[in-house]
Amino acid sequence: MEIREATPQDWSAVWPFFRRVIAAGETFTYPTDLTSDTARDWWLLDAPNRTVVAVDEAAGTVLGTAKMNNNQWGNGGHVASASFLVDPDHAGRGTGRALCVEALRWAREQGFRAMQFNAVVASNAPAVGLYRSLGFTVVGTVPEGFHHPRHGYVDLYVMHRPL
Repeated sequence: MEIREATPQDWSAVWPFFRRVIAAGETFTYPTDLTSDTARDWWLLDAPNRTVVAVDEAAGTVLGTAKMNNNQWGNGGHVASASFLVDPDHAGRGTGRALCVEALRWAREQGFRAMQFNAVVASNAPAVGLYRSLGFTVVGTVPEGFHHPRHGYVDLYVMHRPL
């Protein structure tokens, strides 16, 4: 698997699984009817922030994507954040872990002191488990902060780890 900078041309490969994940409404706080143009504008970040894709080198298939950015501005700008989307057809094969490891590497390289995820859906056990395995801890909980389509109101976690 290769992780490389995303280009505008990658969007046609990202959008189908992006739309599928967002429309399911189970893991992101994005509107479930998000349009391709709006999603692209939100996801493909300009420097100094970064968006990458994970690609199966043999098949040339985009397996997942991540965006990396500062979590806050000004005096809070020393903490990074990131978001990850893995094509459900390629889940469970290490793509999410590779993207998260790359985000942590990037954040350290950029001089951030920590990484924080502001809205991890508590019922998203694979993501919560992955982040915990990489040293993140839950530092806050928003009770019933997410309306899950199957589970009803579930908690949102704020997860953090120093770099």
